[in-house]
Amino acid sequence: MKIAVYCSAKDSIPEEYLALGDALGTWLGENGHTLLYGGATGGLMSRVSDAAKAAGATVIGVIPPRIIAAGRLAKNCDYLIQVANMAERKQIIRSNADIIVCLPGSYGTLDEMMDATSSGIVGEQHKPLYVLNYKGFYEPLKTQIEHMKALCFIPSPEHYCPTFVDTLDELYKEINDQ
Repeated sequence: MKIAVYCSAKDSIPEEYLALGDALGTWLGENGHTLLYGGATGGLMSRVSDAAKAAGATVIGVIPPRIIAAGRLAKNCDYLIQVANMAERKQIIRSNADIIVCLPGSYGTLDEMMDATSSGIVGEQHKPLYVLNYKGFYEPLKTQIEHMKALCFIPSPEHYCPTFVDTLDELYKEINDQ
């Protein structure tokens, strides 16, 4: 399966979060999956892609010129898709993935997660979206979602929504059940 991974590109995050990238990347490669990601260096992005490549995964990067110009082009991609901008990057990754995974991240990760969610809500895609809530990282987001549901901004039942998992083992089980 082609598994898209959205995650932090910051090197300064705690090592325990970076180690999630190593573990996920290794699992992807050992289980014959293809990694589809942003094609850039830094933080979890480097750790996932380096570990995936080392474990035998095919690595596909999707990257716009502004990130290349910043000197952040990953060198480990088997295939590199250059796109015009971040919006096209999200669309290409989302369109080509079989499953979408969000690790901890910042604005970019949240943007990608919300893009996948909103495109699922309107029926543009139906791919499973898994969010790793490692050590409660996404608890404030889950609280916000519940608040929006309570005020009827989000319909109930939802026909498309992210699935939050707390551990990598839970994530692996979800992916294996697809």
